[in-house]
Amino acid sequence: MPAYILGRLAAAIPTLLLVSVFIFLLVHLAPGDPALLIAGDNASPAQVEQIRQRLHLDQSLPAQFVIWFSDAVRLDLGASVYSGKPVTELIAQRIEPTFMLAAYTMVLTVLVAIPLGTIAAWRANGLVDRIIMAFSVAGFSVPVFATSYLLVYLFAVKARWFPVQGYKPLSDGIWATLVSLTLPSVALMLVFAALIARVTRAAVLEVLQENFVRTLKAKGMGTGRILAVHVLKTAGVPIVTVIGIGFAALIGGVVVTESVFNIPGIGRLTVDAIVRRDYPVVQGIILFFSVTLILINLIVDLSYALFDPRVRG
Repeated sequence: MPAYILGRLAAAIPTLLLVSVFIFLLVHLAPGDPALLIAGDNASPAQVEQIRQRLHLDQSLPAQFVIWFSDAVRLDLGASVYSGKPVTELIAQRIEPTFMLAAYTMVLTVLVAIPLGTIAAWRANGLVDRIIMAFSVAGFSVPVFATSYLLVYLFAVKARWFPVQGYKPLSDGIWATLVSLTLPSVALMLVFAALIARVTRAAVLEVLQENFVRTLKAKGMGTGRILAVHVLKTAGVPIVTVIGIGFAALIGGVVVTESVFNIPGIGRLTVDAIVRRDYPVVQGIILFFSVTLILINLIVDLSYALFDPRVRG
């Protein structure tokens, strides 16, 4: 087990380095002079040169990377060209809405998807199975923004059960926060629950064919205990894997959803930074998301030890 953990940690380091190089090159791969794009068409040559020096664009590419990476290791991602504030401060100000939206969505997704997938496998090829799989196909096919606008129309405009837009911080109370995030979380949940439910069904259905399940049934063990205690644990590796993949995909969905629901999270900050050509902020956000995804994949890899005894060995 310790060797497995060390191996996963060691594998994450080169991945982080490669991602860092790619993120750094984004600015240089963009067409045109980054300093000129940031300064704008009406900037004087002196202003363009000042921006170039501030971003170290007047130095060689390897020297720029060393400066940028060494600063990033110290959590110094530079300053916003638009506001002048440190990028780490801008990201820190937006973490709470994005984290709460992602966490709320994943909790709803797991609570909905795993029971549906398990029931579909238990009633395989029956009416219940067909209904659940039809829901999965529909949920995964409809774009998030379309589902978002439909939910807003039905439950915010017509029923007036939830606010149309906005976010209530945790300082206003956890209930107010959850109410403000319910519609965007449900919109995202419908997509990812469809994916996780289908994978759960396939994994559970495969385990149900094993001999030990027949033995448990012959001993008179209840269906609920067989599914919850034995089957789901055995089928845990593919389910946890797809949950990790879903969380990674959720990061991309957050950008659209936060824009639709006017949530002041990192997704909105990303859109604003791209529109303003605020390259230090764009680089910092992409690096933040990349590190987050690497950590999620690392957690998923380590969680395999809970389901597969061969990993612990």
